[in-house]
Amino acid sequence: MRLKHLAIAGFRNIGAIRIEPGSRFNLLYGLNAQGKTNLLEAIYLLGSPRSFRNVRLPELIRHGERIAQVQGEVESGDVVSRIRLTLETAGRRVEIDGKGIQRASDLHGRLNAVVFSPDDTGMVKLGPESRRRFLDRAVYMGDIGYLHCWHGYHRILKQRNHLLKSAERSGLDTWTEQLAEAGAEVIERRQRYVARLDAMLKRHYGMISGDGETAGIGYRPEGVSTTDRKSIRMELLELFARNTRNDERYGTTTTGPHRDDLTLSMDGRQLKAFGSQGQQKSFVLALKMAEMDNLQGIFGEPPLLLLDDMSSELDACRNGNLMEFLSCRDIQVFITTTERSPALTGAAAHCAVFRVEDGNLTFEGNESHE
Repeated sequence: MRLKHLAIAGFRNIGAIRIEPGSRFNLLYGLNAQGKTNLLEAIYLLGSPRSFRNVRLPELIRHGERIAQVQGEVESGDVVSRIRLTLETAGRRVEIDGKGIQRASDLHGRLNAVVFSPDDTGMVKLGPESRRRFLDRAVYMGDIGYLHCWHGYHRILKQRNHLLKSAERSGLDTWTEQLAEAGAEVIERRQRYVARLDAMLKRHYGMISGDGETAGIGYRPEGVSTTDRKSIRMELLELFARNTRNDERYGTTTTGPHRDDLTLSMDGRQLKAFGSQGQQKSFVLALKMAEMDNLQGIFGEPPLLLLDDMSSELDACRNGNLMEFLSCRDIQVFITTTERSPALTGAAAHCAVFRVEDGNLTFEGNESHE
């Protein structure tokens, strides 16, 4: 999968730009707050219904502009697609090859991208919500059916919570049964994904860190000990029944998939408590590489990799291990840093270099080190 052409107008602080990215490595360097991360965000939005930065739509439109547009020409296999994203305060429109699409599923798989940014390392230290956000986004990227069941679960959850907040409890049992049914599908899909991811994570962490540590990721939903949907549903019903009094007291559903968490570990111990800062960053990067392997297995080709602020996230040794690993794979990579680093351009066989300044992009040439 390759992004062959990119055009942006009215998006955040970026001026009107048109570039032809390099087919392998692309280095975007410049001082902070110049628009480097915004460029990665624009690329990501060509293939995803939501930004990886968890922001509201109006924030994506440049101050003083009515609309923002991002256009990309994407090569996947032998097929070239032209994707146009138009953002307005009232909503977004997506066209593929000049035809508007109505559903997010129509965009699914057109441009797959995995992001590693400073915010991602926060998932280790922050609360369960950040880890659930990662999990739900990652599952959806490779499983279009997950989006439907996730929305269904949250729609039913909203109805159940509405009843819990009111004095009228008629119909609560019906909504509870529906919530268990929808929740069982969410959990089953999450379980399958995390089981695959764990094996890939272990392999990639060893490659990146160069140490003898063993990384692990697990998903153990509260009250659930089984893995088939029918049994999960029965366990969820029991869980909801045990917590009915608490739910009525607080006016909300206090247990279920919307409250679950991931376990992140190093040598069997909690990563948050026992992992160094370097280990935590390497863990999250290995997690992203595992995501890439999963998507390649599903779609038959690797996704784009977007590495944001790489110079601050990994030390020189881990940077070197990562670049060596990426150089052996046929992946298109976009890297943002604060300086034109010889360690990065020298490790890549082919690297297109762009300077980012005040939202503008200047192509500074290709560096080859074959």
